[in-house]
Amino acid sequence: MAPVAQQEVPPSIFEDTSVAFSSKSDFQLRKAYWLFGMMNRTWLVNLGTFFIKLGLRLHLPIKKLIRSTIFEQFCGGETITECEKTIHRLACSGVGTILDYSIEGEDDEAVFEATTLELLHTVERASISRDIPFTVFKISGVGSPDLLEKVQRKDELLVEEQVAYSLIEDRVNRLCQLAHQKKIRIFIDAEESWMQDIIDSIAYKMMARYNTERTIVFNTYQLYRHETLEAFRNAYLQAREQGYFLGGKLVRGAYMEKERIRARENNYRSPIHTSKENTDHDFDTAVDFALDHIEFIEVCLGTHNEYSCRHCVEKMEKRGLSRNDSRVWFSQLLGMSDNISYNLSSVGLNVAKYVPYGPIDSVMPYLFRRAEENKSIAGQSSREFLLVKREMKRRNLSVV
Repeated sequence: MAPVAQQEVPPSIFEDTSVAFSSKSDFQLRKAYWLFGMMNRTWLVNLGTFFIKLGLRLHLPIKKLIRSTIFEQFCGGETITECEKTIHRLACSGVGTILDYSIEGEDDEAVFEATTLELLHTVERASISRDIPFTVFKISGVGSPDLLEKVQRKDELLVEEQVAYSLIEDRVNRLCQLAHQKKIRIFIDAEESWMQDIIDSIAYKMMARYNTERTIVFNTYQLYRHETLEAFRNAYLQAREQGYFLGGKLVRGAYMEKERIRARENNYRSPIHTSKENTDHDFDTAVDFALDHIEFIEVCLGTHNEYSCRHCVEKMEKRGLSRNDSRVWFSQLLGMSDNISYNLSSVGLNVAKYVPYGPIDSVMPYLFRRAEENKSIAGQSSREFLLVKREMKRRNLSVV
C-alpha cells in the first residue's frame, strides 16, 4: 500500500464515523445496526447461539440466514475466491487483509492435511498481492490439540503419537518454508495455556530457521497472562543470542473464561491477570519494549483498544519512526472496530483486517467465540452499536 503524507493525528480520530464506515452502503449500515443491537443483549446472544447450534445439529435449513447475518458481518466467504470482494474493498481504503482459514474443532489427520493444503493456498495468494501483508494459522488446526497438550506435559508418547507429532512439525515447517520462499510474513496464533508452551517452542524453532535475514515467522503473545511480558522479553534475548529477528503479534487474549474455569477445576493458579488494568499495563509495556528494540523486532498490535493504538502511535512519533514503517502494524477483526482500522489507515499507519473464511458449519465455532467475546469485553457490543448509530444519524438515516 502506498505511503500517505504524514499529518497530525487528531485527538478524536477514533470518533470519526464518516471514515470508519465509508465503505458501507446505507443498507449495509442498517444491517450492522440491527446485528449489533441484537448482540448488545446478552440473553439474545445466548438464545441465538443455542438455536443455531441446535439447527445445525438437526440439519435445519438455516445456513442462508446465518450467511446473510453474522457470517456476512464477520467472515469474508467460504473460499478464498469469495473473499476477493472483501480484499478489494479493504484495499480501496488502504487496509490490508489477513486471510484466516477458521476451521476449528476437528481432530482427524486427513482434515489436518487438508487444512495445511488450504493454508498453503493462502500463502500463495498473499504472494501475488500487496493487499495481503500477512498469513496466519493455528497449530491446533494442523494437529491434534490433545497431542499438543500431552507433549507439553512431557508424557511418554506412543509410537503412533510420535509419528503424529512429527507430522505436526512437518506441516508447520511446510507453511513457514513456503512463506520464507515467497517472502510472506506468517503469524502462528496463540492458544490455550495447556498447549502454548509447545507452540512457543515450535515457533522459535521456525524463527531460528527462517528469520535470519528478515522477519517471516511471528509468534503471538497473550498479554492477559501474567508471565507473558517476561516471556516476550526473553524471546527477544534468545533471538539476539541465536542471530534471528523476532516477530511478535501482541494481543490481550481470547480464552479468559476457559482458562479460569480450568484453573479452578484443577486447583492451580490461573495464568490470567486478576485485573484488566494489569493486562493493559503489560500490553502497553510490551509495545514500548518492541519499539525500543525495533531494529530486531517486528510487531503487530492485534487490538481493539483505542488507548493502546494511540499509545503506540505516540511512541512511534517520539522515536522518529515513519507511520508507514513496515516493522509496525495494527490489526483488527473484520466487522469490528472499523473506527480504529479505517481511521488509523487514513493517517498513514499500517493496518490489516483478519478476514476469516471457510465452510459455514466449520466456521461457526469461531463465530460463537466472537459472540462470547463481545459479551465478555466490557462495552464492546455497545461501542460498536453506538458508533453505527452515530453514523446513521450523520447520514440522516432513521434509527430506533
